[in-house]
Amino acid sequence: MQREPLAKGSKKLLNAWAFYDWANSVYTLTIASSIFPIFYSALFVSTTTELKTVWAFGMEFKSTALITFVTAFTFLVVAVSSPIMSGIADYVGNKMNFLKFFCYVGSVGCIGLYWFDITPDKIHLSLLFYFMGLIGYWGSLVFYNSYLPDIAFPEQQDGISAKGFSLGYFGSVLLLVLNLLMVMFPQWFGFDLSIDPAILANGSEAEIAAAQKSVKDAASFEAMKISFVTVGIWWALFSQYTFYYLPKGTSNGEKVTRAIFFNGLRELRSVWAQLQTDLRLKRYLYAFFVFSMAVQTIMLIAVYFGEEEIAWGGDGEKTMGLIVSILVIQLVAILGAYLTSNASGKYGNIKTLIAVNGVWMGLCFYAYFMETPLQFYVAAAIVGLVMGGIQALARSTYSKFLPETEDTTSYFSFYDVAEKIGIVIGMVIFAFIDQITGSMRNGILFLFLFFLFGIVLLYRVPKDRQG
Repeated sequence: MQREPLAKGSKKLLNAWAFYDWANSVYTLTIASSIFPIFYSALFVSTTTELKTVWAFGMEFKSTALITFVTAFTFLVVAVSSPIMSGIADYVGNKMNFLKFFCYVGSVGCIGLYWFDITPDKIHLSLLFYFMGLIGYWGSLVFYNSYLPDIAFPEQQDGISAKGFSLGYFGSVLLLVLNLLMVMFPQWFGFDLSIDPAILANGSEAEIAAAQKSVKDAASFEAMKISFVTVGIWWALFSQYTFYYLPKGTSNGEKVTRAIFFNGLRELRSVWAQLQTDLRLKRYLYAFFVFSMAVQTIMLIAVYFGEEEIAWGGDGEKTMGLIVSILVIQLVAILGAYLTSNASGKYGNIKTLIAVNGVWMGLCFYAYFMETPLQFYVAAAIVGLVMGGIQALARSTYSKFLPETEDTTSYFSFYDVAEKIGIVIGMVIFAFIDQITGSMRNGILFLFLFFLFGIVLLYRVPKDRQG
């Protein structure tokens, strides 16, 4: 029996859309921000002595450089492929199918990380799984974001966008806490921590302690791998609520020809041409491109910055400190998203974005000088306060500035392409500065300029469409 479509703006439809943030945000927290970076670093600690390198694609890479290159390449693929996919979705009328496809690709990629290995015969398959998770997450966002003006009226979009981010932060923290308990206390979850009876019987106190630590470390390492599986299952499972209630689209039965295949690129050119007559939207996109470049770069390198630049005192303190910092970011981000939404209602979207960019600018300056764990925790709290706010408000501001059109996918494809190209540029610039100066601090300080330039561009956004 065919389900009746829900009315635009209905509470159930809005909640179903926002719930996809609950489903997919576990990827960004567990895979991108916390457990996977720690797991990835542990792989090199256990296989190398001093220099963390890996052989891949016929070359020797520094460990962090390899994962950065793969990440940047993935964003480049998303930037190129998303307009093609969205063009096909618009023509054929099956936007939901593309959302599902990328969701399931990402889910399988997360599960595949269980077998991640840096040995030469396995590194390429391992990186493929990492690539699948990353492209699945960002690819699905193209179609997810494009639903916003379809399901919500303009006056609802700030609030429901913030609700989506908040649900994502809350859900991802729940799963992360479960995974962290599994990593920190593997015996609670049935992992075997028994040691060789011969060591218990004949070993010294130091030997027994070392054996116990070794067994627990091995169990915690296995728990990290299982956490990747839980992310993939969570993502695919909870997405079903969103898939059930969002509009499916109507397939027109047309075959995908060469002309249709490149239709998305033509639509991007069409969107660009239309922007020339819409000064407000065009100038906003310029500003978004600049400040989003810096925001996304910071979010992608934050854990690596904390690991390399902060004096934690030891590996155990470092791991715990990074985990605490990530939890602080996620919990404060829930508050930040709502505070930003309320501020935009009172002061307007552009003024609020200018203020938030100012906070980010100060954060870059502060990060350049921080050295202690306490200073890093303070920075984490500030990041959390402005991270969710700037993402939610940037998305809803763009949606509100769109002209009257049914072709929302092409406009959001343009938005996402701008964001992804910005990420590639931001990461390359950051990596280049890090490489030639030998310090990530210099890269962070340089991002100060992006936020400053973003503020200047936001001031140039006119109040009305024609300026």
